[in-house]
Amino acid sequence: MEKLSKQEEEAMQAVWQNGTGFIKDFLDLLEEPRPPYTTLASTIKNLERKGFVKSEKLGNSFCYAPSIQEEEYKKKFMSGFVNDYFQNSYKDLVTFFANEKKISANELKEIIKLIENPKK
Repeated sequence: MEKLSKQEEEAMQAVWQNGTGFIKDFLDLLEEPRPPYTTLASTIKNLERKGFVKSEKLGNSFCYAPSIQEEEYKKKFMSGFVNDYFQNSYKDLVTFFANEKKISANELKEIIKLIENPKK
């Protein structure tokens, strides 16, 4: 799966949040400063070309919907991230955040509980 640019990820966040909609619907969900309508339309078209969204022509407009669920993208992105930066070691990832003081001992204890007692 292709990694999305920051601009594409922001657009996908709006698509996921809205579910289905038109460019204007997604534009309203973006934070200020919002990109111009035409820029967002180009970004959404790129996402469609990459297989992240699908479209349906309704009158003179296109209605867009996600082709991939947010959870699926997160899983694939994080797997690639851990592989690329931490040699596929989640232990090294957690160690990095612990060393950078980005994760507390209490948070680590919560993670251990989740590992020991996964939801079924």
